[in-house]
This record gives sequence, structure tokens and C-alpha cells, in this order.
Amino acid sequence: MTAEPLTYDAFVALATADPAVVGLVLKGSRAHEGTITRHSDHDLYVVLTDDATTDLTRLAGHRTAALDLVVVSLAEFRAAGMPGFERYALARAQVVLDRLDGGIARILAAKARLSAGEAFRESGAWLDAYANALYRCVKNDRDGHTLAARLDAADSIRFLLELLFALDRRPRPYNKYLTWELARHPLPGWDTDELLRAVDRVAATGDVAEQRHLFALVESAARQAGHGEVLDAWGEDLDLMRPRQGDRVRP
Repeated sequence: MTAEPLTYDAFVALATADPAVVGLVLKGSRAHEGTITRHSDHDLYVVLTDDATTDLTRLAGHRTAALDLVVVSLAEFRAAGMPGFERYALARAQVVLDRLDGGIARILAAKARLSAGEAFRESGAWLDAYANALYRCVKNDRDGHTLAARLDAADSIRFLLELLFALDRRPRPYNKYLTWELARHPLPGWDTDELLRAVDRVAATGDVAEQRHLFALVESAARQAGHGEVLDAWGEDLDLMRPRQGDRVRP
């Protein structure tokens, strides 16, 4: 007889009864209100004591259409996404079980907030990457290299979003959750609707006037954050990135 697939509810009951389990953490669409579809599975971190001996370790890497499990020690959980792609997923994850008197929740909260030094270093690096992609885009557009310009524009949007979230000391959301994130947690100093429209337009068309308008806003925010040195290193090349008389940006 074929065994029934392990369900989320059944596994949570099993894990909750195991004293080696100190935390259960749900991530992904199930942790983002309003994003669940009929295709959504349950992505669950299973956090064990560092010296755990439990049969649940045999389920590490369990993956079905309904349930994905990541089984880790507490030390591994603390390090997950620090740094790394997983950081945003954990920053917005939901605590299902916390046997550490709020310790699991505190670990997640730490992942959701970059330290001041980390944010400054990362935003400086992303600012330089953004300027580089924008500069290449504008030059390629000027010289008639349409495809190259649009590819550079797409690259610049990635770096721009990394920069803006780093300036606010937050990990950048995955593209799937960008609108969700900004609707609930807007970036200070930015109009969410205008930013999303600009990002959409640049990604779709590579519109240079739109990019220059965006850069003017970014330059102001970056200088206020103390990154003038990064910008000034571009010297006269900044003129190519800044708005020009006659540029038309669609409302």
C-alpha cells in the first residue's frame, strides 16, 4: 500500500511533539498574506537543538507539491541568510513554534534589519553598481546599441532596488513580493506608486529619460546617506546620468 503524502498539519503535530524541535518557521507565500494560490506549498524551517538526536533529521530535504522541509540546527538557523539569498524569506517568515521564549522570533527580527555598518557598506557597493549599469545603458542608447542599452537598464533596476532597501537597512524582497512589501512597508522618502511605475517602465522599455529622473532622486538620497564619495568618483560621467533639459518623463 502506498503511504499517504505527509501533510503540513500532520508534520507540525509530529514536530511539536518532539522535544528536540525548538522552532518551526513558515516562509514563502504562506507567510505573505494575500499571495497564496492553489499552487502554494508550505515551506517550513524545522529548527533543532544543536545536539539533537531525532528521527526528524531523516526528513531533511523533504520536498513535495504540498510540503518542503528545511531541517537545521539552531546554530545553522542563526546563520541562514546572513548574508545570503534566504535573508528576505526569513525576514518576513512567520513563527509557528517557538520554544525559546521568543528566541526564534528575535532571530528572525535580526535578519530583517541590517546593522548600520552593514547597511552603509552594502548601499555604497550597490550604488556604485547601479551607477555603472546606468552609465553603460545611457552610452549604449546614445550609440544606437538598443539591445545592450535595455539589458543594462534591466541590470540597473536590480541594483537600484538592492540600494534602496539597503539604505533603509532592509534586505531586498524577491521580485514576487516587491509590490506586497512596498504596500505594507513603504521606503521612506519614496512614493510607492511612482517608484513602481518607474521600475516597470525602465524594465520594459529602458527609457533613458525615466532613468535619469530616477537617478536624480537616487543621487539626492545617496548623498544624504553619506555616499557622496562614491558618486563623486564618477566625475564628469555623472553628467550623462543626470536629467537633461528636454527630457520627457511620462506621468
